[in-house]
Amino acid sequence: MTPSGDQSPPADRDGPAADLAANPGVIATTLLSGVIAVAVAAAEWVGSGQALDSPAGILWSVVALLGVAAMLLGSGLELRRRRQAARQVAAPRAVAAPGPAADRPAPPPARAQVPELPTGTVTFLFTDIEGSTRLLQQLGGRYPAVRDEHAAILRRAIRDRDGVEVSTEGDSFFAAFASPVAAVGAAVAAQRGLAAHPWPEGFAVRVRMGLHTGEGVLGGDNYVGIDVNRAARIAGAAHGGQVIVSGATHGLVEDAVPEGTSVRDLGEHRLKDLNLPMRLYDLVIEGLPADFLPPRTLDARPGNLPAQLTSFVGRERETAEARRLLGRTRLLTLTGAGGTGKSRLALQVAAELLSGYRDGAFFADLSSVTDPDLVPAVLARALRVPEAPGRPVLEALRDHLRDRQLLLVADNFEQVRQAGAVVEELLAAASGLTVLATSRVALSLRGEQELVVPPLALPDPAGPPDPESLGRSDAVRLFVERAQAVRPSFELTEENAQAVAEICARLDGLPLAIELAATRTKVLTPGQILPRLQHSLTLLTGGARTLPDRQRTLRGAIAWSYDLLPAAEQRLFARLSVFSGGWTLAAAEAVGDPEALGLDPLEATTSLVDQSLATTTGAAVGGPRFSMLETIREFGREQLAASGELDEVARRHASWFLDLAVAAEPHLGGADQGEWLDRCDLEHANLRAALRWAVEAGETDRAQEAAGAIWRFWQQRGHLAEGRRWLEELLAMPSGQGPTPARAKALSGAGGIAWWQEDIAAARGFYQEALAIARQLGDPARTAQALYDQSFVAGAAGDFDGAFGLLEESLELARLAGDEPVAARAGWMLAIRDLAAGDWDRALPVAERSVATWRRLGDRLQMADGLVWLGVVYIRAGRPADARSAIREALGLFRDVDSPMGIVSVILGLSYLARWEGRYQDAVRLAGAAESLREQVGGRPPLDFLAGFIGDPEAEARARLPADAAEAAWEEGRRLGVEQALEG
Repeated sequence: MTPSGDQSPPADRDGPAADLAANPGVIATTLLSGVIAVAVAAAEWVGSGQALDSPAGILWSVVALLGVAAMLLGSGLELRRRRQAARQVAAPRAVAAPGPAADRPAPPPARAQVPELPTGTVTFLFTDIEGSTRLLQQLGGRYPAVRDEHAAILRRAIRDRDGVEVSTEGDSFFAAFASPVAAVGAAVAAQRGLAAHPWPEGFAVRVRMGLHTGEGVLGGDNYVGIDVNRAARIAGAAHGGQVIVSGATHGLVEDAVPEGTSVRDLGEHRLKDLNLPMRLYDLVIEGLPADFLPPRTLDARPGNLPAQLTSFVGRERETAEARRLLGRTRLLTLTGAGGTGKSRLALQVAAELLSGYRDGAFFADLSSVTDPDLVPAVLARALRVPEAPGRPVLEALRDHLRDRQLLLVADNFEQVRQAGAVVEELLAAASGLTVLATSRVALSLRGEQELVVPPLALPDPAGPPDPESLGRSDAVRLFVERAQAVRPSFELTEENAQAVAEICARLDGLPLAIELAATRTKVLTPGQILPRLQHSLTLLTGGARTLPDRQRTLRGAIAWSYDLLPAAEQRLFARLSVFSGGWTLAAAEAVGDPEALGLDPLEATTSLVDQSLATTTGAAVGGPRFSMLETIREFGREQLAASGELDEVARRHASWFLDLAVAAEPHLGGADQGEWLDRCDLEHANLRAALRWAVEAGETDRAQEAAGAIWRFWQQRGHLAEGRRWLEELLAMPSGQGPTPARAKALSGAGGIAWWQEDIAAARGFYQEALAIARQLGDPARTAQALYDQSFVAGAAGDFDGAFGLLEESLELARLAGDEPVAARAGWMLAIRDLAAGDWDRALPVAERSVATWRRLGDRLQMADGLVWLGVVYIRAGRPADARSAIREALGLFRDVDSPMGIVSVILGLSYLARWEGRYQDAVRLAGAAESLREQVGGRPPLDFLAGFIGDPEAEARARLPADAAEAAWEEGRRLGVEQALEG
């Protein structure tokens, strides 16, 4: 040890020479100088033509000798450097750890005694403690010991698998492994060791880890190169307790992961400072938490921009201009005829600008919306804005956007131009909002900047006709790329280049038209396509004179593809245009009736996809799903109307989806609840169209029955305001005022939505009328359900005696009707009497029996909800472990079906749990988190109702805390993410 305490290796005994040998730059310069000297001397002497003993020959001989001496010296220094490297301990490497430290200058890392660093193919491991600053603040003087225990676990895992500890910085580690299998084994062992370690009670040390395999290049005494940066960024994308590995590492260890470990594909992600996306995977370690949020990558920035399945060709000028204009305006409208590529350009611009908007970029597709009044709800859905009870959606949008900085892409605005005032109002309320709209015409709004999207650039008619010159045109490039998608061997050649250029010119450079034509290369050469296309365009030009030229051109391209279909497929194509938002094969069979046309449904639909008249969106609930671009759909609707089949096909479409709504009802709470909720989500546009058809056709009974049947979908998936609007419109129809089963069902659904919106007065009115109709109809099962519903509003008003009377009658009628689910619900609610009296031991068996009944019946929705409140009863009965287990099971059920409403109930249940465990700050914090999530999803069970018999955890916890501490906990809870809240 030196007097200063430095534990660096002592200087080499050879003194100055050792210093030179330690500098690779000096060695390289010496060797290179020698080589140059010898080469120059030889060249000059040979070039002079003089004898070796001449003055010039002697001079160049001396230069050559000096060069040889320099080469010998350099070689000697290199040999000395290698001997020193073999004797010395490698110096620590100053590589920034992942996380915040990676973005700021790092202090000198601690030096560690490590073996020689591996080179060649190396797997890099980066780790750090998640939330270490918070842990430091909470643990205070205990933190250094915790950090050291964590370091010992990591060092043991690295050492036991022959890894090299490259550096440490605070709680961050950087290690290297010659074997990727060993690296993965070390990460798994470290996570297991960390999870098993007895940390201070109430504190968990969660370490995020990242692994990447690449080239281990040493730059002096350090690793250099992009692969080290990749590994650090991967670790920075992980969450505490998670191990993320790159695609390179995954490919090497896929069949050799440690026992009890599997690999999960996280998809492609863009990492900070890296140009290309990387495919990431994480390790699922048996017995350890595996439910993590998406990786913290650039893709994790808020937004919903759809992934694009085809390349973006050309448009460099338009892209640059759009970006420039968005730098000085907050409303930019891309205008142009259908098929010019406005939507594709808008998505490309939004993707390029995503990182510049703190709160992300969002895409709202208005193509299936024809009612301007629905625009606020569609925008709210795209922006993930909650429906707040009793508040207009537009007001909720304004409040949500007020302090946010984001980009909103509003696509296909031309058909709802009357809703332009919505955009103006949002822009006025939110200074950080920027709107990028697409429309066939300008919106004529204040502050709007229009950018006309022209066709793609065509080849210069005066330019050379060779493939290389023609291929520089964006239009030709697009044709070639799309042709290669259907025929990979397609190339632009001397034989076909001129025909391709003429096709693009005849199609006016319209991207959609070019893509339609390019698909024909599957069976035709460009030379064969051109005359057929010219014929179709000539026919079209003879009519429809009122259409703009480019619109006629596009319609001609669509018409050409349509004309090439057999007559039966033409009729099916027109029939399928009745769908909004897409269709399944089953729906196509029922609505399009291909069998009556002599067609196989799958083969005919596949043919439309091959002709680019339909697209497939991949597998979904109910099998493959198909859709049409809006421009093509418009053409199809015109053909359908011209055929005289529109009314009949629209009737079949509405009938199919109204029946689907009724069929969904029993599944929206059953074992397959998640599948049916997803199915209703996918068909939401079709359901809207079916309800609108029913209203206009006077089919009130069918509409009321269907809307009442899917109220649980609207409630579970956060469409409360839209569902309420539909039900109120249908209930107000003059033809739907009779005391029918359909009206009773719609009233029950409207009451349920109003209840979750905490509009108790409206719920009471709906439920009362539903009960009156059920009694008039003399239906015991329907009456039992209506009595059960009415008991809630009685209880919410504090009339528990009235509520108990309703529930007792409901239970009796349900048993009489053999309706076990309603009987179980009524029996459970009768336990309120014992809850209100504080007799938890008596209430507990009732709650357990009810949950057991729902479990047996497969009623997942009711079981999940019952488990939350069973957990509350458990904690009041002094059984905290059972309480936590019940609430966690409920969480799993709600997560399975993506129910944000259910998650609100779970967080409320955890708040009750914390209050009765004496964790008062946690109780208030969780109540704040529940309130924040309630605002996002737009509803919850009314707390005044719950407080009447199981207490109010927030109020009770606040009463036991200083006011400032309670308020701080509440505000902290409101800032918590869902996952952080659920850890409570």
